[in-house]
Amino acid sequence: MPQLYHVCSHIQNASKARQAITSIPTTRLNLRLALAMKTAGFLASVRPGDYSGPEPDGTITPVTPQNIANRRLWLGLKYVDNERVITKCETMSRSNRRLYFNLREIENLVKGRRAQTIRGLGMGECMFIGTDKGVFEARDAVRRGVGGEALCRVS
Repeated sequence: MPQLYHVCSHIQNASKARQAITSIPTTRLNLRLALAMKTAGFLASVRPGDYSGPEPDGTITPVTPQNIANRRLWLGLKYVDNERVITKCETMSRSNRRLYFNLREIENLVKGRRAQTIRGLGMGECMFIGTDKGVFEARDAVRRGVGGEALCRVS
């Protein structure tokens, strides 16, 4: 879980610095979160690579025990009319306090109401939920009828 905090702060700082592309460590959770953020429209691209940069189109190097420390996910950040799309990216669950929501609580969050100690989602905000079926945006989790751990909140 500490790595998720690092990923969220790294994405927020890279967006503030107006970087076009940035990299995060390759883990299953980071990959699923990045793909969910791309689906939600916060990222332009998600590509595998290493410290030197993303791999060229069409080539994928398999992850092995020998190269796992050097593998990175390269994220293309999005900007619209010279304004950054990601203004805030904060973790919800921490290593000492995990936040789990059932379906009813996620529905309340999506409707803008409080659930547990978390305020509801506003306009342009998304919350990503980690479930046993993958990482989904809160509205997708409601459509699929699943609950899970609140990972991060992006606006």
